[in-house]
Amino acid sequence: MQAAWRIGSLFGIPFYIDKSWLIILLLVTLANGANFAETETWDPIIAWTVGLALALLLFASVLLHELGHSLVAMSQGIKVNSITLFIFGGVASIDRESKTPGQAFQVAIAGPAVSFMLFAILGSIAGQTPSDSPIEVLALNLSRINLVLGVFNLIPGLPLDGGQVLKAAVWKLTGSRFQGIRWAALSGKTLGLSAIAFGVVLFLSNNSLSGIWIAFLGGFAVRTANAYNSQAQLQEALVKLKAEDAMTRQFRVIDANMTLRQFAEEYILAETRDFAYFAASEGRYRGRLSPEDLRVIERSQWETQTVRSIVTPLSEIIGVEEDTPLVEAIIEMENHQLTLLTVFSKAGAVAGIIDRGDIVAALAKKMNLPISPEQIKRIKEEGSYPAGFHLGAIAKATSEAVSPQELAKSAMKK
Repeated sequence: MQAAWRIGSLFGIPFYIDKSWLIILLLVTLANGANFAETETWDPIIAWTVGLALALLLFASVLLHELGHSLVAMSQGIKVNSITLFIFGGVASIDRESKTPGQAFQVAIAGPAVSFMLFAILGSIAGQTPSDSPIEVLALNLSRINLVLGVFNLIPGLPLDGGQVLKAAVWKLTGSRFQGIRWAALSGKTLGLSAIAFGVVLFLSNNSLSGIWIAFLGGFAVRTANAYNSQAQLQEALVKLKAEDAMTRQFRVIDANMTLRQFAEEYILAETRDFAYFAASEGRYRGRLSPEDLRVIERSQWETQTVRSIVTPLSEIIGVEEDTPLVEAIIEMENHQLTLLTVFSKAGAVAGIIDRGDIVAALAKKMNLPISPEQIKRIKEEGSYPAGFHLGAIAKATSEAVSPQELAKSAMKK
């Protein structure tokens, strides 16, 4: 089922509206239409038309607010995938974060800056039109709404723009992107819990429906702040871990000079579980082979052909060194669609192997996550991450946002 409808695009950015947007559009139209019909000396049709126009232009203002963020992000080389309007306002989907706290601040402040500009422009229009005319009332209300929108978004807590500003400030002071996210997420969670408490008290004391809405907004803020914090913790763990932290030595080193039949009988048929196999002779690794390599050889040649004749040389194997940041190892696996990644020592020998189960196990250990051995085993067998755990995409976003210097520095601090 389609979750959102595309309504157009600008500067190459597609615009969407979520189904939840229709709910708030209806509520804003009804509230404003009823208010204008009661307070203004207009024909009811005009009052309700202005109410609908105000609701639509409110969301146009939100769209321009998000477009402000997006254009500044694009000027930094960041791809903007879309802007979506939903029940709580709007959100711009971008490929990655800014690379410096200064750039992050520029993206964050651009939205409120647009709102304040609209406040000034619409206020000027209202001042130049006849008093109490539909245009004057519409422009004046929109001007005030944009002022509130700008000020509200500067509240210092994620997911608001003020939270992004706070993140940039802490990042600048501490030198840590993740410290910035943690402080901004904590502030957002605190503000969200306060909004929930205030909303509940307001509803119980005055039976006000606005109390429910405030509590609802607070709940959204708490959930989003927690999501930001969880994502930051995962990214921080990724950049602090190296390939050697996730690798295992669950592989077999076999004699490169044995025949294929010996290999099949002594290893393939005798093993009760799957292993990675590396061939060696004269004290040197010669390459890697798998049961699939064996199956393409005629059985009549198994007696005379050696393992060394069918291995993939080490120089042709995609792998990483032990001190490679784990985030880069994950990206290598995803880019080449590997179920297994070889880890090499500085000397070029095979140090270990990594599969997706090993990566999840290393993250679970680092973050104290309650992931059972049975779950790790299932991930290893399936060769894929759990549903909804988009670690490949998270690793890519982390790598693009964090400079190589930051990666190396974080890995040294683990």
